[in-house]
Amino acid sequence: MTTSHAITATQKTTDSPSVKLLCNGYGANLNIILASTGTAKAVSKVIPELNGKLTGMATPNTSVEGLTCHLRKYQYDDIKKVVKPIILTFQGLLNDILGYTKNQDVSCDFNSNTHSPTFDAEAGITLNYHFIKLISGKDNDITG
Repeated sequence: MTTSHAITATQKTTDSPSVKLLCNGYGANLNIILASTGTAKAVSKVIPELNGKLTGMATPNTSVEGLTCHLRKYQYDDIKKVVKPIILTFQGLLNDILGYTKNQDVSCDFNSNTHSPTFDAEAGITLNYHFIKLISGKDNDITG
């Protein structure tokens, strides 16, 4: 899983000492910093086997998340056909947690978007017969 997320309130805007990690002392406005993310922590709670295996990077705007999956027989087009109806069917139950787009959105399109995350059907790819990459976007400040 790859997560690139917006600069958060806990990251420094200018270079200054950090007690936790040296890299956290660099100004987040001008640096991509490998750091823990809420998404990585949340996935680790759902799939404990992934605990400690996910990282993220700060970016100047919103978040993009990529999840690479090893599948036995499905291609990316198969996944797209299934994801949209699931999200639409369970929208009320999920309390608008998951979103869906195929509009070729860019990072600013996720500003103020309350979904965590929004599955971007046009951004994912089939890497080979067994691997696909799913892409989603979100507003890091709203959804955490």
